Amino acid sequence: MLNLKRNLLSAALASAMFMVATHAQADAAAAAGPQSTDSAKNTDSSTQGKDGKKADAKRGATKQLQAVEVHGFVSSLENSTAVKRNADSIVEAVSAEQIGKLPGVSIADTLGRLPGLAVQEVSGRPQVLTIHGLGPDFSTALVNGGQQVSTSNNRDVQFDQYPSSWFNTVVVHLSPQANLIGQGLAGTVDMQTIRPLEKNKPEAAVNARYIWNDMSQLSKGPGVSDRGYNLNGVWVNQFADHTVGVTLGVDFEKNPAQIEHQAPWGYPTDANGNAVVGGAKNYGISDTMKRNGLLATFQWQPNEHYTGTIDMTYTNFKEVQQAKGMEFPLLWSAAQLQPGGTVENGLITSGTYSNVKPVIRNDYNATSARVYNFNWDNKFHFNDDWSADLVGNYSRATRDDINLESYSGTGYASNGATDTIGFVERSNGLLYLNPSLDYTNGVMLTDPQGWGGGNDVVQAGFINAPHTVDYLANLKLSVQRDFASGPFSSLEFGVAHSTRNKTYHIDQTFLTLGGGTISGGNAVTSAPYSGTDCSPLAWMGISQQLCYNPLDLIANGTLVGVPTFGSSLSMPPDWKVREKVLTPYFQFNLDTYLGNVSLRGNFGVQMQHTSQRASGERVAPGSSVTGNAITLIPVSGSTSYNKYLPSANLIFGLTDNDDVRVSAARTLARARMDQMNASLAVSGNITHLTSTDPNQAYFSASGGNPKLKPTMADNYNVSYEHYFSGSSSGFACNSADNKNSDLCRTGGGGYFALSGYFIALHDYINPNSAFLYDFSSFLPFGLTPAQLAQLGTTLGTVSGPQNDGRGYVKGAQVTLNLPAGLITPALDGFGVIVTGNRTKSSLVYPGNPEPITVPGLSKWVANGTLYYQHAGFEARVSDSYRSSFLGEVSGISASRILQTVGGGSTYDAQVSYTFDHGPLDGLTIIAQGSNLSNKVFTTYQNNDPRQVQTWERYGRRYEVGVSYKFK
Repeated sequence: MLNLKRNLLSAALASAMFMVATHAQADAAAAAGPQSTDSAKNTDSSTQGKDGKKADAKRGATKQLQAVEVHGFVSSLENSTAVKRNADSIVEAVSAEQIGKLPGVSIADTLGRLPGLAVQEVSGRPQVLTIHGLGPDFSTALVNGGQQVSTSNNRDVQFDQYPSSWFNTVVVHLSPQANLIGQGLAGTVDMQTIRPLEKNKPEAAVNARYIWNDMSQLSKGPGVSDRGYNLNGVWVNQFADHTVGVTLGVDFEKNPAQIEHQAPWGYPTDANGNAVVGGAKNYGISDTMKRNGLLATFQWQPNEHYTGTIDMTYTNFKEVQQAKGMEFPLLWSAAQLQPGGTVENGLITSGTYSNVKPVIRNDYNATSARVYNFNWDNKFHFNDDWSADLVGNYSRATRDDINLESYSGTGYASNGATDTIGFVERSNGLLYLNPSLDYTNGVMLTDPQGWGGGNDVVQAGFINAPHTVDYLANLKLSVQRDFASGPFSSLEFGVAHSTRNKTYHIDQTFLTLGGGTISGGNAVTSAPYSGTDCSPLAWMGISQQLCYNPLDLIANGTLVGVPTFGSSLSMPPDWKVREKVLTPYFQFNLDTYLGNVSLRGNFGVQMQHTSQRASGERVAPGSSVTGNAITLIPVSGSTSYNKYLPSANLIFGLTDNDDVRVSAARTLARARMDQMNASLAVSGNITHLTSTDPNQAYFSASGGNPKLKPTMADNYNVSYEHYFSGSSSGFACNSADNKNSDLCRTGGGGYFALSGYFIALHDYINPNSAFLYDFSSFLPFGLTPAQLAQLGTTLGTVSGPQNDGRGYVKGAQVTLNLPAGLITPALDGFGVIVTGNRTKSSLVYPGNPEPITVPGLSKWVANGTLYYQHAGFEARVSDSYRSSFLGEVSGISASRILQTVGGGSTYDAQVSYTFDHGPLDGLTIIAQGSNLSNKVFTTYQNNDPRQVQTWERYGRRYEVGVSYKFK
């Protein structure tokens, strides 16, 4: 893998140097031509260098690429290049191949191939983004400029919530500017839908795909399948003499996945100090995600002075998992490790355990989420000098989860048959087992390990049921003054106000066999059940077990719920966070010359005043945590602060085809909402009752910190870009294409870019810090009057997050987008896109001088695509690589934890043919495969890839389908 990432980066550098040297003479500027009225314009002032009619006229001397309305992957590249080059900051972009069709299998998959970006998969689907090595906590997402909420229990946007068919262009802002409201620390993703009045005629397209996986279905049950589909359509039309426009879109998707899942408990040491697997939870998971989405855009432009746009989107997301398998307690149990195992470099890689008492699992997980967006944009053009924009948007997400565990085994606690199991740690990280018992006979519903004993129940299962609600409302007013002369093309100033509320609540329930308690003498320890033979773990050596539907056992009363509280969490898990942010700003836009060098860009300042409040709970002293006897006491905290965010973006046009971009900005990333949780787990140490030292006091606690402030960063970027052009290109226009477009006239040639960035982090949130807290409001806390008189101090320490970290992220990246026809006409139609990114980071917390890596950062990220397009035929193959990184994964009771995620490559391929004449004109036939390398997802500990914490394999995904564009 190390050779691969070096080879990709070397290939990009070598190819770029060859092209710069060989084709310096061929790089003449394309002849200026009128922009097609059928172009996919980008009217967002934060991504385009447009500042009114006078500014546009003045800008005529500066080369601006024009968006084109052609078809296929190459046209997507050309339009993306136009967005990138025309932007007044540093951006990356992706454009739809045609209406309703972004390249890639999803938005996250598409964005993960852009320079400087990478994705992390969840349940085998690309879901969250890393930008310049910083994880999803440090970036934000917009839809048509409107800030987006999240369906997670934090701020990270899960991109699989958004149908890719909705979006015409997706722009990733790598350097911010003052008029970009809702910007992230590392970057901002703005997903832009079609504007119907920017089309000069009606358009419509439908796309249909059939989806399957090369792995057979691992676990059967309601709600899951091994086959799926995606059906979507977009319709655009104009009315009333092109003053009213409508876009309507629908998207229906059923996306199956099969997951071979293994989660070792950890690696304790034996008597000789050798690490050995201490246990493992293993599933064969069948997963099906269903997502239905609706899009509507209405535009009204009665005259040149007003344009109103209303955008509405809705998605209904449902995911079901049938997870069947077995959990094997090993060294961390009564099981005995037998002598004679194989030891390799301090790890026992094969051996035998006796007295093993496994837990047979028949689990069920379900997620239901709904996301709503409403955006109303009112643009006023008063005259050639003055314009204004009033925008209101509302984003809301609700999510409900059920994570149901159901246990069976050979007997309750220490009773029942035990197994002797051989194990082998394979080179790919898989733990392969060889049991001797028949798990289709002699098994019963029970608590095989006695896990519920500490809570006075026979725990035959458990339910975690989190509920999340997140809404964000934003109102922005901006005014722009255009200038016909001078160095400034315009001045923009405005103010935005946003309110965000997020609540998180989780219900936890023990599943018992009748609802009795052990101390009451009425607890049922086991019950028979009927099931069917199944083999969800055949891939790891376990032949068969009994499978059943746990929902049926709840419905018929076999499994009975007993409410609990905090059984698996150290503090009350429920919380609410409310934020109000007022953001005035101003921005000067530049368009001038320094001698023979053109200069454009912007500089300005945002001032953010934030008021935040968080609430939570604590358990009253002496309360039981099982049953209905729990007593909770509210806890809250608040703070407010001001942050000033200056930014500057300068683009120097050295020649018609060479730009140098320089940017500097201060950015912020607001604290994770689960870290702002005001809930506390409070304890009192009677031996420290009289101490006056807060660090050795009676009171102490663990919890969140409602007074957390944002992580701040000083963000510096520099980029050199060279745009190729010439008469030979990688694209052959057909009869359906616009012959006046830049792509068809000049070939649009691609580009080479070399960039570097440095992000200085301060006030970084240390999740494991400690801070002083006044516990006086908690008194008497069970203390007697005499003890209260002896209390030395009400101050104590809270173990929780604090703004006391510092560090940096720095890196360099190279991109080559090369139509091979520029080398020789014999290669017309071929092309290559290669990107390589090298990132380094350091993060230091007080009291720990040893630096660590910033979570989410991969040292190496590389992407390569080889494509061919000619006369309606297209083919391409892509490779995405990222090295190991510290990523966020699911932990106990729906919490989130950090683990080292193993790196590797993922290969995808697509082939299609588009008919451009005859009765099939407009029809495209598509076949596509993803994860063709069948990459294994792993996380591990102690910097030792052999000490696996999560091992998953998803299989290869295939799609065949058709796309039809109405003409």
